[in-house]
Amino acid sequence: MNSHKKRFAAPVSLLAASIALASHGVSAQGNDDAFLLEEIVVTAQKREQNLQDVPIAVSAFSGEQLQEAVVKDIFDLKNSAPGLQTVQEQNNSSSGFRVRGIGTSGQNFGLESAVGMYVDGVYRARQSAMIGEMIDVEAVEILRGPQGTLFGKNTPAGAIQFRTVAPSHEANGYASVTAGNYGQINASAAGNLSVIEDVLAVRGTVFRSERDGLYDVKGFGSEELNNRDREGVRLQALYTPTDDLSVRLIADYAVIDENCCGVSSTIDTLTTAGGPGSDAIVAGLGGTVFPGDTTGDFETALNFVPESKSRDRGLSAEVNWDVSDDYTLTSITAYRKFDSDSLSDSDFTDLDMLTSVDEAESTTFSQEFRITYTGDKMNAVVGAYYFQQDLDLDASLTAGADLNEVVKLGLGSGSSTFTDFQNLYNGIVGPGGAGAVPAATDDVFLSSMVAGHTAKQEHESWAIFGQFDYNLTEELILTAGLRYTDEEKDMTTIFNEDWTPTDPTSEAAYAAAFGALGDAFGGDNTALLALTNGMTDFSAFAPFSQSGWGGYLFSGMTPRDNINASLSDSQVTGTIKLSWLATEETMVYVSYGTGYKSGGTNTDRIAAGFNPVFDAETSESLEVGLKTEFPEQALRINAALHYTTVEDFQANTFTGTGFLLQNAGELESYGGELELFWVPAQNTEVSFNYAYTHAEYSEFDNGNCWTATPVHTGVADPDTNADGESCDRSGDKLPLTPEHAVNLGVKQSFSLADGIDAYVYGEYTFLSGLVQGNDTDPLKEQKDYGLLNLRAGVDFVDSDLMITLWGRNVLDEDYKGSTFDAPLQDGRLLTAAGEPRTYGITLNKMF
Repeated sequence: MNSHKKRFAAPVSLLAASIALASHGVSAQGNDDAFLLEEIVVTAQKREQNLQDVPIAVSAFSGEQLQEAVVKDIFDLKNSAPGLQTVQEQNNSSSGFRVRGIGTSGQNFGLESAVGMYVDGVYRARQSAMIGEMIDVEAVEILRGPQGTLFGKNTPAGAIQFRTVAPSHEANGYASVTAGNYGQINASAAGNLSVIEDVLAVRGTVFRSERDGLYDVKGFGSEELNNRDREGVRLQALYTPTDDLSVRLIADYAVIDENCCGVSSTIDTLTTAGGPGSDAIVAGLGGTVFPGDTTGDFETALNFVPESKSRDRGLSAEVNWDVSDDYTLTSITAYRKFDSDSLSDSDFTDLDMLTSVDEAESTTFSQEFRITYTGDKMNAVVGAYYFQQDLDLDASLTAGADLNEVVKLGLGSGSSTFTDFQNLYNGIVGPGGAGAVPAATDDVFLSSMVAGHTAKQEHESWAIFGQFDYNLTEELILTAGLRYTDEEKDMTTIFNEDWTPTDPTSEAAYAAAFGALGDAFGGDNTALLALTNGMTDFSAFAPFSQSGWGGYLFSGMTPRDNINASLSDSQVTGTIKLSWLATEETMVYVSYGTGYKSGGTNTDRIAAGFNPVFDAETSESLEVGLKTEFPEQALRINAALHYTTVEDFQANTFTGTGFLLQNAGELESYGGELELFWVPAQNTEVSFNYAYTHAEYSEFDNGNCWTATPVHTGVADPDTNADGESCDRSGDKLPLTPEHAVNLGVKQSFSLADGIDAYVYGEYTFLSGLVQGNDTDPLKEQKDYGLLNLRAGVDFVDSDLMITLWGRNVLDEDYKGSTFDAPLQDGRLLTAAGEPRTYGITLNKMF
């Protein structure tokens, strides 16, 4: 057996509180001046190991650390885990997670996540299922790099493991209450009960979370949007009839019912390079316009308050049977169901233009079998995995009463009007023109016209896998693993419209006709003359004479053919690592690994001409790491250098009229990460995390073009392709990925009296500038910014009571969470602002 694992085993006592959100621990030994770094146990390789023995870049956080830091959800972890980025997008069903710049947008139901999410060994298929409260958690592990061998759904960027507190026969539990600004009230409690001594124990966990919103909505009151209204329960049973057999059953249920999500205007269009823009039209029709950059004002105007609801529930059973001293059989069976409903004001103004309704449901079943072998020179894991998922989506987009006038005014430019547009059209193909098509109608959009679609997907996946660690010598360990994955998907999407457009001869012919008319209306008749020269069949212009023809202008309403698609794919992935135990306290490793996630179908209504089916995404990664400790100095340093390439990256970009989901060719990410924990003096602790990440599209020939910058500057995207519609994004940075991310935390502990300890803690996070969209529009750039968090706690040791005063973003720094183009309002940019200053008090009582 690898003795390296036990090199720090010794009787130690845990400090009253460990520094929050850093992978470390320290214990006193014998006298006040000597300390030992405490062993951190992780399960990154499907068995318990010392963090320092695992040849993977892992950040690990204990439940005590999370509780002390008043971590409310996964978004609070991003500042302290190098290489992790999280973002909350337009609603609670569109959160996204990235590791080393590589991730997946939460905006499309047909996408799988590049960062796998696992709770108690069970894969969570929907990223949005992970935004709830982090309650009664034993540990969180963030694994960076492809996880293509041991983990259920085989992910190309990384994995995040959550381990909840298991039942035990020890009669203990806790209660926690938090009160903060914006009316925040959180309450949670958990406790064990021994039903049959040493045989059956149960544990119950409950939570409730409330908070007022962060955004004021004009006409609807203050603090309406981005509120918090969450509750849930988890019930567990642990059955241990013998020393060799354990069965853990878990049932959980959680609900989110919130008004989400608010966005601010980053750039208005009252004036643009071409004259007054969409905001001038909105103001002219009586709508509210917020000029300039209002990111930090947390104020918006809508014609109703949006809603975002979700339910997440499931059952799982984990069985562990020690067949012998060397072999353990593990079975994890799970059933889960997640559904979400959202009602959104999709134009983000207080004019009645666009309303969207989305109802989605995911039902999954998974089964995993593993056999773990532990020997003197080798450890091994082999297993099989089965996953089945049914997806159901029902979405609709409704035109409001103001949309027609907004679009008609938008079709004019300078002194031109919509009447001029009609006259141009009628002079060519209408009465008096060359064709036999009726005159153009001014009913571009009809009030309450609806375009909807339903999407269904049946997904089945299975895999076999194995990995072993073999001690070549006492200092050299070889790790190797393979996984074979088979994916099958059957997808059906049915589109429907309650308006009755006249179908053109072909969508391509209609697109050419509209483009030529648009150019002519702007003063250039070349394309129109070329198109109509010698034309005798003008049916491509027919939609302009049909009420509601604007539906052809907006991909969210464009009539589409139904989709029936099947995908069948298989992939071999794996890893190989070599670890060198240079000393008792130092390990150096080099690893190569691959990852994979399957293709699918775009579940949005997209513009004609784009393929709704996208291919699988694969990754390769090379990593060199160092894990070392200096016990005499109470110092731990973990570092990694990495290089990753991703083929057929699944990019999803909002274009202002809909989401374009496509394979982006190739991207690469390289950089380095450093995690340091140090006790320089008695009762003083320092943590330092740094990540350098250079992530770019190395090949993305047909990406989205800038929208906002050309509107405001009159200068077209310099990387526009010959087709005039797409742009070469090769060499551009990946969105939402800072090149430099730094986190520094300092904690000072002291004693107030016998049995009363206290501490103060300060944490500063710096993120360098980044871009906010896949089109890398310069106007979507987020400048460098830093966040300061402060905390002070008092621990009444004899009473097991901890009181914590905390503040996040105490300097009230304004920063952008995500930025996107406003629908049908070219040039206007909207941003989901980062949270403002929050503060409160938390009471934790152990019993």
